[in-house]
Amino acid sequence: MQPGRIFDEFPAPSYRGAQEQALADIRDAFEADNDVVLVRAPTGSGKSLLARAIAGCARTAGESEAGEVIDAYYTTPQVSQLDDVAGDDLLTDLKVIRGKNNYDCILPGETDTPVDQAPCARERMFDCQVQHRCPYFSDRAIAANNRIAAMTLAYFMQTAGSDVFGQRDVLVIDEAHGLGNWAEMYATIDLGPDSVPIWDACEPPDVDGLDDAVSYADTLHTMAGRRLTEVRQQAELDPEEAAERDKLVQLQSDLSWFSEDYRDPESATTWVVDQPDGEGSRVTIKPMAPEKYLKHTVWDRAQNFALLSATILNKDAFCANVGLAPDRVELVEVPHTFPVENRPLYDVTQGKMTYEARDETIPRVAETLVRIMQAHPDEKGIVHCHSYAIQDQLQAHLREFGVDSRVRSHDSADRDAQLSTWKRVDDPDVFLSVKMEEALDLEGDLCRWQLLCKAPYPNTRDSRVAARLEDDQWGWYYRTALRTVIQACGRPVRAPDDYGATYLADSSLLDLFERARVDMPGWFAEQVDRMSEPDLPAFDAGAATASSGGATGGSSRSRSSSSGSSSGSGSGSAGASASGSQSGSGGDGDGGNSRSGRRRSRRSKSKSNPIADVWDTE
Repeated sequence: MQPGRIFDEFPAPSYRGAQEQALADIRDAFEADNDVVLVRAPTGSGKSLLARAIAGCARTAGESEAGEVIDAYYTTPQVSQLDDVAGDDLLTDLKVIRGKNNYDCILPGETDTPVDQAPCARERMFDCQVQHRCPYFSDRAIAANNRIAAMTLAYFMQTAGSDVFGQRDVLVIDEAHGLGNWAEMYATIDLGPDSVPIWDACEPPDVDGLDDAVSYADTLHTMAGRRLTEVRQQAELDPEEAAERDKLVQLQSDLSWFSEDYRDPESATTWVVDQPDGEGSRVTIKPMAPEKYLKHTVWDRAQNFALLSATILNKDAFCANVGLAPDRVELVEVPHTFPVENRPLYDVTQGKMTYEARDETIPRVAETLVRIMQAHPDEKGIVHCHSYAIQDQLQAHLREFGVDSRVRSHDSADRDAQLSTWKRVDDPDVFLSVKMEEALDLEGDLCRWQLLCKAPYPNTRDSRVAARLEDDQWGWYYRTALRTVIQACGRPVRAPDDYGATYLADSSLLDLFERARVDMPGWFAEQVDRMSEPDLPAFDAGAATASSGGATGGSSRSRSSSSGSSSGSGSGSAGASASGSQSGSGGDGDGGNSRSGRRRSRRSKSKSNPIADVWDTE
């Protein structure tokens, strides 16, 4: 690696914000013999451009000695982030490769068939005469021979051991904060009718613990092998049979890895198993901290690493979670250059949104949302509902209030289509979203305000979460929730002159800020210290739809807007009223800030166990 040329490799014609200093700090970190550099860069700091500059420092063929690896990988967990890279005119030298299912076959009669189900995947010894023109194999060849190959983290992990994508000099992972969680997800073995082709012939018994899980895995592995032999004996497969074969191959691989790892006394992996519905139902086998999986799929794939994110909150905790030794890692902090007054937080908390309390709290949140819509009559807004159950309840109340003509929503099947429609239309719609706190660019008038309905704590019914809490890993629990909140707060403010207000509806968010204060980036702590209570209009459902003339519409439609200050405060009439009450005190938030006292008074009075204040079963 040649970190000294990082400035020459920066692809933009000029620097923005703190980019120039960030490049110098990253260069110095690598030159100090660290082979892993964490870059904590807030939303809007141009992480993709920094990533390109780092990747450009990879050793080239002309600089290498015999046997030395060259070139770089760029990868990200987010498909949307890869799409942004592919469409960025400054990043055209990153060659993108996607999974086979993203490409269509070009053979006559097969043009609607994904490449992973094409004749080359279905017929034994099939000789494709046009493989050199196949869009998948063409992109793969270009990426494999390019100086910087770009792909999703899922594809990158799946190509571990590939002759095509071997070890390179540099690996850059964008949006790397969830690397441990992504590794756990991809190492999770989910056994159900959709993932086990022979499910009817081998339904699971009552799996009570890991010994039962290993026994079932061994039996399933044997039966899957028999079926796989039958399938492979056929000279030609139809698309369904090809898909079954691929599932059986993946199933056997997963089961073998689990059984071997569980029986290995030297393995550091801790496994947990879930079967909530008992005999004959889905079984999920999960690794707690799959360092072994990450070693093979990530750490063995390069010699130098740069991991970028706005929310790598604690270096040592992050390293422990992904299997890195902290003494080989340096953290580079990139400051936030967007004015804090353009990204205000507003306390509109209405109570707790835990499972037990939400039936009482949601009606008040819905009423508050209407008042926020009144304060923003000409601006789009997004509501982070956290779950579809909360979304359904909230939407029902908005329908009763008669403001559903301004409201759009989505389900798990049409989330991307509904999001695209909401972003495209000019009407000031309110979008009720689920799990859209990350990788969503809502710059400018796409969104001027948002409401966070619930503190995004991990699901305590998940066996991994429960095991960590039993092990007293409360720091991890609070950091996970804080990371999601910080990611959400970055959705509407994407440039120095952009602005957007964030309203907080769940009182547990205030408690979270106190519990996780030690892990807050300074720039976000400044936002929290300036938090105030807005002066919202009195509830008037008619006023919330006044800009649309009271038009009626379906529940998937919405109109919302805000009187929208164009001065940059970004908070409409609510922000204008509240701006004078923001104290902006620093430190730990206890001195000179009346908000701190209110936050403390709203915390749970139960001090015996922190879960008493945050327990959630959804």
